[in-house]
Amino acid sequence: MSWTWRLEGRDGATLDPAALGVEVPPSDNQGDAESWLGENWRDLLGRGVVAVSLFDGDTRAYGPMGLEPA
Repeated sequence: MSWTWRLEGRDGATLDPAALGVEVPPSDNQGDAESWLGENWRDLLGRGVVAVSLFDGDTRAYGPMGLEPA
């Protein structure tokens, strides 16, 4: 399976990464996907992404997880 992030806006709607100028690469494993998010969450937040969900194929592993500091 391929691990991917779904990006979400304030209203909970899914955001199109291409429309935000972002490429969300598919990962071969959960750790690589999480590392990518760790390196890019600030940029995503700056582009209007407020939450993300991690998917393993079509199955949600977890999320939505907020990006804004508490």
